[in-house]
Amino acid sequence: MSEEFPEAPVIWTPSAETVAGAEMTRFMAWLRDARGLDFADYPALWDWSTTDLEGFWTAIRDFWDLKMTPPTGPVLDREIMPGARWFEGSRLNYADQIWRHVAEQPDRPAIRWRTEVASGVLTWGDLAAQAGALAAALRARGVVPGDRVCAILQNGAETLVAFLATVSIGATWSLTSPDMGRTAILDRFRQITPKVLIAADGYVHGGKSVSRLDLAAEVEAGLPDLAATILVNKLPERPDWPAHALDWADLTAGGDGPPETEQVEFSHPLWIVYSSGTTGNPKPIVHGHGGALLEMMKFPLHNDVKPADTFMWLTASGWIMWNCQLAPLCAGATLAIFDGAPNRPDMGELWRWTAETGTTFLGCGAAFFSASMKDGVVPREVADLSALRAIGATGSPLAPEAYDWIQANVKRDVWIVPISGGTDFAGAFVGGCILMPVRKGEMQCRFLGARVEAWDEDGKPLDNAVGELVCTRPMPSMPLMFWGDADGSRLRESYFETYPGVWRHGDWIRITPHGGAVIYGRSDATINRRGLRIGSSEIYRAVEDLPEVLDSLVVDLEMLGRESFMPLFVVLREGHALDEAMRGRILDAIRRAVSARYLPDEVTQVPEIPRTLSGKKLEVPVKKLLLGAAPDKAANRDSMANPAAFDAFVDYAAARAPAKAG
Repeated sequence: MSEEFPEAPVIWTPSAETVAGAEMTRFMAWLRDARGLDFADYPALWDWSTTDLEGFWTAIRDFWDLKMTPPTGPVLDREIMPGARWFEGSRLNYADQIWRHVAEQPDRPAIRWRTEVASGVLTWGDLAAQAGALAAALRARGVVPGDRVCAILQNGAETLVAFLATVSIGATWSLTSPDMGRTAILDRFRQITPKVLIAADGYVHGGKSVSRLDLAAEVEAGLPDLAATILVNKLPERPDWPAHALDWADLTAGGDGPPETEQVEFSHPLWIVYSSGTTGNPKPIVHGHGGALLEMMKFPLHNDVKPADTFMWLTASGWIMWNCQLAPLCAGATLAIFDGAPNRPDMGELWRWTAETGTTFLGCGAAFFSASMKDGVVPREVADLSALRAIGATGSPLAPEAYDWIQANVKRDVWIVPISGGTDFAGAFVGGCILMPVRKGEMQCRFLGARVEAWDEDGKPLDNAVGELVCTRPMPSMPLMFWGDADGSRLRESYFETYPGVWRHGDWIRITPHGGAVIYGRSDATINRRGLRIGSSEIYRAVEDLPEVLDSLVVDLEMLGRESFMPLFVVLREGHALDEAMRGRILDAIRRAVSARYLPDEVTQVPEIPRTLSGKKLEVPVKKLLLGAAPDKAANRDSMANPAAFDAFVDYAAARAPAKAG
C-alpha cells in the first residue's frame, strides 16, 4: 500500500458548548473528582484505559453505577488471550441496567417503531410490562437459567421485548432474521439446542407480504429439543396457525412491571451471535452478561448518547448492530426502529422517519449512504432534520466522498461518526469522540479499553502505515467461547493463530499521527500486485465515484502458479452498458486514484453484488469460487442478503474454467 498519506482535512470541530456538555467530558470530570485522575485530552485518557485495565473497567462499572456485586478475586485473573477471566464471583443481570429506567420515566417513549404497514410507541412502562408477562410465561414452561431461547424475528419492538424477557430470567438469547433460509437458520440453532422458539408468521418488505409459517415449521421440525413454539403475528392478515403454537399476544398481556431478574455470574452466557456463515458452518460466538454490559456502556460515551436523545440505527436483526442498539436503552434514551425498505417509496423515506421521530443520532451501513449519493436524494429538502446532530456508519468503510455528501445534503454541522468493530466482541475498536475534530475519511479515535494497533506481517507495530488490525490486550467482551468448541481450538484459530496471544481482527487499518484510524477492508481480501498490497476498498472508492457505477467487487486470484489474475465486477446504473468507453473510464479512474499497477485484468458487468446480511461484499466466497471451489462449498446462499446475485459469479467461474484448465 502507499507509504505516504497526506493529512486529511478537518471538516468539523466541536463547539465549546458541545465539549462542555459531552458524556465523555462528564466521564473525565468524574475520574478527576472520584479517582484523582486528571487527563489533558482524549489520547491521554485512551492510553490510561488500555494500560490500567483494572482501573479502567472498574471505572466504567462505577461511573454508571452498574448493579454488580464485587468480584471475589482480582478484576482480571491473568492477562492472556484467549482465556482471560474478568470479575470472577461478581453477579449481575444485563437487563437490570435497562429496567432501572422504568421507575424514572414510565410514561416516556422507550421504543418508537415502524413497519411498512403500521407504527407505534412502547413506553418504558409498556416495555417492562410486556417483558414481565413473557418472562413469567417462559418460566411457567420450564425455562431456567442457561436454557437457550432462539428467535426468528425482524428488528421490531417484539424482538426487544423477547430479548429482555429471556435474559432477565438468565436464559441465553439467540436471534436471526426471518428473511434467512431454512438451512442457514438450522445451521445456527441446531448447534445450541434451544428450548423455546419464537418466530414471526411473516413480514412485509418492499410492499410485499411474505409468509414464513412454513419456515417456522421446518425449523421447529429440525429442533427436536424444543419445549414450546411462540408465534408473533406480523402479517396484515393473520393466517391459520398450527394448533400447538402459543400466541405472542396472549403471553405478553397482563404484565404489571419488569420481570424479577436472575442474578448470574459475570461470564454467564447472555447471547449467542454468529459469524456470517457464508463460507462454512457459522461460528456460535458466546458473550457474557458482564462483558457485554461493560462494552455497551462505552457506547454512550463515544457516541455522546444522553437520556434525552432518540437513537436509530438501520439494521437487520441478524447483524450485531441489532445488539449494539441496546446500548442507548441502557443509557435511558429512546430507541427508534425502522423495519422496512428504506427506499420505498423513494430514498427519502428513512429521512422522513428520522424527522418524524425527532431522531438525534442516525446510524446506517455505509452502503446506505453510497446508495443515497447515487440516487441523488437531498435529505435536508425532503425532511426537517433540525433535531439530527450525529450520523453514524459501519459495515464497510465510509468513503471520503460520503463525508462531503452528508455535509452538503444532510446537514452542514452534523457530527459524522463512523465506527468499526465486529460481531466477534460485540463492540467497536475504532470510532468517534465528540471532543475531537472530524477529518474527512477518518474515524476519530481508538475506543477506550481497546489497545488497537496496526502490525506488519512480522508482528511489529506500524506508525501511519497500513497493517493488520490487532488488539494487544484483553477486553471483557471478547468471546467466552464458541458454543460446542470444547477444547477452544476453533476460537484460537479464528483470532490468535497469526499472532499467538494477540487478537487479529482481519481488517487492514492505519493509525494516523493524530490518533485517528482508517479502515481499508478485509485483510483476507487483499489485492497483491507484484508484491505491493492494497485493500480492496481503495479500488471501490475509485470505481464507485463514477456516477454510472452503482456497486463493484474485485478479487485477486493466484491461479496455477501464474501471476495473479484480478477481475473487477461492476453494477451499472440503468441505461448504461459496459462498452469500451465505459471500460476505459473505469480503468482511468483506478489509474488516477490508485495506480496503474492495480488495473484489473478484466472488467465484467453483473446485475448485483452478493452481500452478507450486514451488507458486506462477499469477496472471499467469490474468490474461493473463482479459484475452483464448488458453488455450495464456496458460499452458503442462505446466509446472503441477496442469494440470486451469486448466480452471475457461478456462471463466470464456469465460463473461465476451460481457459484456466488450458
